[in-house]
This record gives sequence, C-alpha cells and structure tokens, in this order.
Amino acid sequence: MSRDTGGSTAVRLEDNVGKQGSDDDFEKQFEEEKKDPLGFLPFTGTAKSVAEWVAVALAVWLLLNGVGMIGDGFKMAAGDQAKQLFAFAENPFVGLAIGIITTAIIQSSSTTTSIVVGMLAGGLPLEIAVPMLFGANIGTSVTSTLVAVGLAGNKRQFRNAFSMATVHDFFNLLALLIFFPLELFFGVLSKSAQAIAPSLSGQGDNPVASVFNVVGDFIDTITEPLVSLATGLVEPLGNVWGGIILAVLGIVLILVSISFIGNLLNALLVGRAQEILHAALGRGVFTGVLSGALITAIVQSSSTTTALAVPLAGSGKFKVRELFPFVVGANIGTTITGLIAAFSASGVEAEAAMTGALVHTMFNLFSAIVILGIPFLRELPPTGSDWLAKMADRNKIYVFVWVAGVFFVIPILAVIISNALS
Repeated sequence: MSRDTGGSTAVRLEDNVGKQGSDDDFEKQFEEEKKDPLGFLPFTGTAKSVAEWVAVALAVWLLLNGVGMIGDGFKMAAGDQAKQLFAFAENPFVGLAIGIITTAIIQSSSTTTSIVVGMLAGGLPLEIAVPMLFGANIGTSVTSTLVAVGLAGNKRQFRNAFSMATVHDFFNLLALLIFFPLELFFGVLSKSAQAIAPSLSGQGDNPVASVFNVVGDFIDTITEPLVSLATGLVEPLGNVWGGIILAVLGIVLILVSISFIGNLLNALLVGRAQEILHAALGRGVFTGVLSGALITAIVQSSSTTTALAVPLAGSGKFKVRELFPFVVGANIGTTITGLIAAFSASGVEAEAAMTGALVHTMFNLFSAIVILGIPFLRELPPTGSDWLAKMADRNKIYVFVWVAGVFFVIPILAVIISNALS
C-alpha cells in the first residue's frame, strides 16, 4: 500500500485528540485538518468534483507512466545483465533488508512495490524481487508508530495508541516469520502467483486473459506516447546513463503521483472512510479486515486507516483487539497500487510484473487468513504490542529502541546472516 501519505497531518490530529480526549472532537479536527491539494482552484460544487476526479485519473496515468519508465530505463541500463547488476541482492536476506530500509525511509509500501514491479518489467529476476516485496511490508509499519508518538503527552492515551500502532509491526513480523521461510524453501507464493499471472496479464488462452489483454492494451496505448518521448530524450546520453536517468524519472513520477493521489482521495473520501469504520466496529474479525482493506483502497493511504484507528484506541473507547483487524485489512488494501502498476507492462514483461504484484497481494492476504484464522496466532500481535506499550509507558526510550530495532537493526542482521551463509 500503502502510499503512507498524510503522516504529519495524522500526527497533528493525534495531538489534538490527546488534548481534547474525545472521539467526537477527533472527527471534527479530522475534517478541519484534511488537505485539499486542489483547494486553489476557483471551482465549487459539481465543477470542483469533476476537476478533482479528473486530477485523480491524471495522477493514476502518471503513475502508470512512471512504472513504464522504470521498466524501460532498467532494460536500457542493464540490457541482458539485470541479474548480474543485482547480484548483491541475490541473497534473499539482502533483498529483505533493501525492502525494509527503502520503505521505512520513503514511508510508502505502495511506492516500493510499484518500483519493484517496474524493475520486474525491465528484467529483474523474480527471486530477487520477492524478498524486497516482503521487506516493504515491514518498512511501512513505521508510519503508525510515528503517529502514536503524537499522543506522548497523554500517558493513558499514549499507552493505548502505541499498542494500537505497534500491533501492526508485530503482525507483519509474525507474517514474515511464517511466510518468508515457506517462500525461501518451497516458493509457495511465487509459484502460486506464476500460475495466475498469465491470465491477469493477458498472456493466457482463456476468457479471463482476453479481458485483461484488452485492459493491458488500453493502458499500453495511453502510456506509450509519454514513455516513448522520455526514452527518446535520454537516448543521446547512451544506454547506461540514459537508462538510469529514465528510471530515476520514473521513480520521481511514482513518488509524486502516489502522494498526490493519497492526499486528494483523503480529502475527497475520508468522511466515507470514517463511516465505513464506525459501521464495522464490533462486528467481528472478517468485517474489520474487509473494512480496513476497503478504506485503504478507497483513499489509497494506509496512514488514513491508522489515523482513524490509533486515536480510537487512544481514547479508550475501543480495545486494540477490536481495532487490530482494521490494520490487517490495510495491508491488503494497499496492494491495489501494485496490481494497477503491473498493467503498465506489456508482452512477456507484463507477466513478470503481474507475478510480482500478485506475490505481494498473496503475502498480505494469506497472512491475514492464517494469523487471524488461528486463535493462538491471532493473540500474539496484540499481546506483544500490549507488553511493548507498557514498557514504553514506563520509559520512552523503548519507543526509539523499537523503531531502530525493527526498521534498521533487523535489516543489518539480515545482511550479516547473508554474509555468514555465503
């Protein structure tokens, strides 16, 4: 997912909630604080609404172009040497570390996934890409932890909010412990994705493939002009430097477009997202997961899901265990961006790109099914987050120890393990 946009806004909101201590006040502040990226337009009513949705469509178009540029740029720079170029990441632990650190820095698993999908379309081997996608799930968890810090001034609310925030971390770490070894030794997710990808990328001989082939052709048609123009502009620089610049341009387009989409949909639909959340509260695990996925897919920002759930836990009105399924659902909802990005590729590259996007989707979907479906496993994340919140409540140093440990020490250990095994 998610683009984890709106993090700073969410922190300000948490601070307001901490001062006022009421869910009603939080909702009022949320309405006041939400950003409107097109607020400068002199339109109102229907004209403004049309302009906003046109802007969303243009941003998605730029996202698809960005993915295409990364793929073409990677092919230009690497040629047939893609595997050799990323030989340092052949060890899965190194790929995992790259995914964690990259996502923790840019705070957007959607961006990392889109970039990796573009690289797959450019020839990056799947076995190198998959660990990066796993790492993206861990790295994105830092956002919710930072959101909870906004309530540090209120001891009671901070404890509940920090537990709510870090339950996401514990869930993602548990999912990694379960599925990373399964993928490492048996290729469970990659083999499943490879079986489905041909149909979704329009490469198979069945009605489903035919439908997606039309979709892929349409996306290829609308993105080809800009990607070709950008490619033509960098070609005089040579394959290596031209390819690098083209890929960097693609990354910039992805960063900008995902950020814009998240902010604009947040402004447009956050009220609807709140309605979905409140309607689903107390209705069970499945409803919670579905609502979290739907909210994240609607506003294209897992930060919004967090910003809605963390203060509710902080206020004490809802327990972490009741809200836990929402953040699990956010993991699923945030994979939509990668699937959309995969349609920007065509031909054989389309199948590779779709396979990577499906691996990310299956990882999050299967993790939710396994962990939430087994009572013993379902209890581990909230139990761990409650324990950590108690420690952090006594001494805030544990907050920094946790953030540094999960998002930087684990990647370093992964590299050390890879060196020991090589």
